[in-house]
Amino acid sequence: MRQLFCFLLLFQFLQGGAQEQLPAVTVKSTSGKEITTQSFLDGNTPVVISFWATWCKPCLQELDAFNDLTETWKKETKARIIAISIDDSRTASGIKKTLGLHDWSFDVFWDENQEFKRALNITLIPHTIVVDKKGVIVKRYTAYIPGNEEKVLDLLKTL
Repeated sequence: MRQLFCFLLLFQFLQGGAQEQLPAVTVKSTSGKEITTQSFLDGNTPVVISFWATWCKPCLQELDAFNDLTETWKKETKARIIAISIDDSRTASGIKKTLGLHDWSFDVFWDENQEFKRALNITLIPHTIVVDKKGVIVKRYTAYIPGNEEKVLDLLKTL
């Protein structure tokens, strides 16, 4: 019994040390160009990726809050912000309209078949991940709580 306990403890320790890498999946730019998510990484810049949908009001609030901090983020960190729409084919036509209503200063892509979302096991939106310079996911935020954008900024300063 003691050996089993030691084995389970070691297994849990080894599992806890595993780092989740940003998966390589194809997404589309708002102009329809396909790109791989690995192109988000340059080896020098942390990345904030926010999953959203046109029909999700908290998502839009979060992205507006990120946009409001863009200048501050540029001064205090080199981080890149990327918004990934998970709208399906029925609501995808609203992506460009939403972008017209929100003058976001960051890149927006469409996860047309929700492969990126599935690869990251995302079930709820808004869902924001912070990825370090090496492509390791260091933090996830689910739901939008006003002020979270400041927590993200504080985390980025350490990367």
